[in-house]
Amino acid sequence: MSTTLSRLYGSDRPADEQRRAFRDGAVPVAVYGLGKMGLPLAAVFADRSGNVTGVDIDSAVVNAINDGRSPVEDEPGLDTAVETAVETESLRATTDGVDAAESAALHVVIVPTLLDDTDTPDLSAVESVVDDVAAGLAPGDAVFLESTLPPRTCVDVLLPRLVEKSGLAPDEFALAFCPERTASGRALEDITGSYPKIVGGVDEESTRVAKLVYGELTSNEVIPVSDPTTAECVKLFEGLYRDVNIALANELGRLADELAIDVREAIEAANTQPYCEIHDPGAGVGGHCIPYYPHFVIDTVETSTPLLETARQVNERMEEFTVHKTVEQLVDAGTEIGDASVAVLGVTYRPGIDETRASPAWTITAALSAAGADVYTVDPVCSDLAAFPGRPATLSDLPAIDPDALVLVTAHDAFDDVPWDRLADPVVVDGRDALTDPATAGEVYTIGSGPATSD
Repeated sequence: MSTTLSRLYGSDRPADEQRRAFRDGAVPVAVYGLGKMGLPLAAVFADRSGNVTGVDIDSAVVNAINDGRSPVEDEPGLDTAVETAVETESLRATTDGVDAAESAALHVVIVPTLLDDTDTPDLSAVESVVDDVAAGLAPGDAVFLESTLPPRTCVDVLLPRLVEKSGLAPDEFALAFCPERTASGRALEDITGSYPKIVGGVDEESTRVAKLVYGELTSNEVIPVSDPTTAECVKLFEGLYRDVNIALANELGRLADELAIDVREAIEAANTQPYCEIHDPGAGVGGHCIPYYPHFVIDTVETSTPLLETARQVNERMEEFTVHKTVEQLVDAGTEIGDASVAVLGVTYRPGIDETRASPAWTITAALSAAGADVYTVDPVCSDLAAFPGRPATLSDLPAIDPDALVLVTAHDAFDDVPWDRLADPVVVDGRDALTDPATAGEVYTIGSGPATSD
């Protein structure tokens, strides 16, 4: 067995000595992918080990980090963490993945896994990074995958690829799946202790090394599972649960008109029973997780998955439902959609976060524009409003625009200050039950609660 302290896999040194070697920087770390999740992870590794190279294909990202600046905005504590890590020479960044791999003994991959035009998982980014890792892989190295992956990717795709391209045998290096469990806006907090860390290696030694390393990053529990596929499924199942639960809430929410009840009220009361935890209905589901993860399973397994497929369809249709209700409210108020001006409030997928991936607002603004409405997009958080159909606007612009309808898609705090007293009674479609008592004489429709006329 290896006694080289810089490499942990197969080491016969005592566990405490291995931990100390990691903390002292004797185990060089490379983190591949310096985006919204990867850079906070690299910063935490740098804080714990003092010897991290971050890798990213974007030279602007690399240059910013090497200047001590975080290119990731609105992430509490990250600016200081990056500045400190660079000043202390604990973190450096490069676009050269092969060079970083040759210098590292611990390789952490956290690049996106997206979907192609047919909703099939696209592994090209992960595979490209794995090829770089393989070019520098040495006996005793450890490779940890944090990128969300379809089940069996580690054992069926990545392990054979690493073996083939590195020339090493499968038992000469560690491979473990250790999924990120973080959210934008709280990444450092999540990485260092909000939730237990899941690790699953291709063999017992891989799992041991992963548990040892992540035990130095988090104050929470590190939970080893049987293998990488189990760990991959843990990450996916978390998202699938939410997608299915939200679909239930959305389907119930669409019954509000027919049942003539406030479904949100019924859900809140039902959730007082400890075995019931129904989520909230809304204008749609966005982000880089929930809309994607079901396809990682649906498109991977041969077994039929009707529940997962139906949940996706229900949630995707909420965008259409939101548009339908907007048109319906306008017609009831005597305005055809082709003659209407509509202000869409909130285009990021989540309140307070500048992230628009898979946001419901993409479909909603496009559909309203295609129907002939003059669409205005209002979002104090989004840095790229011009990418959406319609014209960018601010809350202070609304009185001059005098929209016929307001549609709330994402409930930013700033929308507490809609200038209702300066608007000429627009109809309102509230997709999040977040516009508290809008002071308008126009009709107000809340998804999940139904219609109401404000005093």
